Amino acid sequence: MPAFVDTTLKDIDARLRELQDEVSRLEAARSALTDGRRRPGRPRGTSAPTTGARARTTRARTGRRASAGPRTRSTRRGGNTRAAQALDLVRKQPGVTIPQLAEAMKIQPNYLYRVLPRLASEGQVRRDGQGWHPAR
Repeated sequence: MPAFVDTTLKDIDARLRELQDEVSRLEAARSALTDGRRRPGRPRGTSAPTTGARARTTRARTGRRASAGPRTRSTRRGGNTRAAQALDLVRKQPGVTIPQLAEAMKIQPNYLYRVLPRLASEGQVRRDGQGWHPAR
């Protein structure tokens, strides 16, 4: 049995190398056709890991999403909708806290703990104690 596993693993590794070579050739051809212009998506050089548990998780997740079909515009709202809504509420109620914002927006506060620091790093809001204020 171990010989079968070793042989199968070698075959899989060889096939993966072939596919990686094919991807490289296709990317080069695409780049030549588009004069190097890239479409929106993952920036060049930030490919998914190819080994380890994280790689298996990424590939499994990618496989499930691909099989579910492509997302359409109607299934997603525009980007930064919650961030814009939170920013509007902070402007209307300076000093508002994240739990208060979450209640007003009728969402769980955990999402806002990511959104507001990002807005702060963009210079749109500032934190004073527990409250958030518009940056001026």
